[in-house]
Amino acid sequence: MWLPGQALLELALVIPLLCLVVFGIVDYGRVLNDEQIMVDLSRQGSNMASRGTTLPATAAALLLGSGTLNLSLGGQVIVTSVARVSNVDTISGQTSMGGLLKSSKIGTGVNNKATVPAGIDDVFSKNSGQTVYITEIYYTFQQITPLAAMWNLVMPSTLYQVAYF
Repeated sequence: MWLPGQALLELALVIPLLCLVVFGIVDYGRVLNDEQIMVDLSRQGSNMASRGTTLPATAAALLLGSGTLNLSLGGQVIVTSVARVSNVDTISGQTSMGGLLKSSKIGTGVNNKATVPAGIDDVFSKNSGQTVYITEIYYTFQQITPLAAMWNLVMPSTLYQVAYF
């Protein structure tokens, strides 16, 4: 039996759940897209630097090629070269460009100690005298839906990506 207002009541109960699902899909999809762009950019940066492009030219090219991310305003590119000197991973060159002020997770300052993951250690042990080029990208993600305000859900505000060559 149909009651007056029944459909309106059902709609009022379903709309918040429907909004949660739609807004979640939109923002999560944007995070995944931005992460994929950052993966590609970080790999391109490390590849360019390993092929002889200067570190500042590499960082500038990544800023120009960041497309929809606009890293020059809401992101940062850090390109670092690391060499093993007397069994110590040492920063041999580093440049940073972009609109954010973030520190490298590898380390800062030429001739200072670098912190590299265990997998990179194999490169140095098997290839003495090699230089590893590391590109780090930070990006400030801004939600376009009211998902966080509606449901107190937290999406990442700063995305990070790194590539080693």
